[in-house]
Amino acid sequence: MEEFFQQLTNGLAVGGIYALIALGYTMVYGVLKLINFAHGDLFTIGAYLGLTLLTSMGLTGHLGAVAGVLVLAVMVQVLVAIIGYLLERVAYRPLRQSPRLSAVVSALGASIFFQNAVMLIYGARFQVYPHDILPSATVSLLGLDVPLVRILMFLTSVVLMLGLYFFIQKTRTGTAIRAAAIDQGAAKLMGINVNRVVSLVFLIGPALGGAAGLMVGLYYGQINFTMGWVYGLKAFTAAILGGIGNIPGAMVGGLLLGVIEALGAAYISIAWKDAIAFFVLIIILIIRPTGLLGERVADKI
Repeated sequence: MEEFFQQLTNGLAVGGIYALIALGYTMVYGVLKLINFAHGDLFTIGAYLGLTLLTSMGLTGHLGAVAGVLVLAVMVQVLVAIIGYLLERVAYRPLRQSPRLSAVVSALGASIFFQNAVMLIYGARFQVYPHDILPSATVSLLGLDVPLVRILMFLTSVVLMLGLYFFIQKTRTGTAIRAAAIDQGAAKLMGINVNRVVSLVFLIGPALGGAAGLMVGLYYGQINFTMGWVYGLKAFTAAILGGIGNIPGAMVGGLLLGVIEALGAAYISIAWKDAIAFFVLIIILIIRPTGLLGERVADKI
């Protein structure tokens, strides 16, 4: 039972990262009905920018570990959000009225561009984060000694996810995003600037992905320029698992995928953890083709 709860906490921590990345996929799909294949590479850029800022500015040394990491997270999210905004303006907006395949090809091209740019700037080798940034203490939880870092990762993911959820559900801007996701034509007639909504989506999604990249770097200690493909695929799977276009679904799907992977690696084989996760995805989609919480769609009357 102790092993089960240890793997459960590990799965929730990793699942929180999947969920943060999945939110970017699901928000873009909800508004544009487009899969942003470059989103995983924005996550990678967040990890590398975090390493650059951490080593060049010495934030944790000047401000302390907690304040330094918080400032670092804000800086990374802002920078990745700007890159996401520019991506939408350059690669997607000119193709808004073109066939959907054109935007898909553009997304794949942007992904290849970002991945190779990171490789040329930082090199193809693994990059290592400083090891003494986050505390190595443990917390007694239900009689178990759980690493504090794992708890902090999960709580940070939950806070960011809940913040996004309440922003979408409780603010006028969030209402505009939901309206544009339902019907862009009707949203325009109601006075909503759809281009501004799309730009905002490409600011929020990459910002969350950048935060997830920083968390991976701090948690695992090393990053690679190809990591966006792996995490992006897992996050996309999580978005489908929960219901593509459904924000709560992306949250649930990410957490569930992380737990399935952790338990599969512990009780079956670490070599089969990815296969187990995708097998569960197939079973769920056979039972519920629109995902656990269903794709967020609206009936037009």
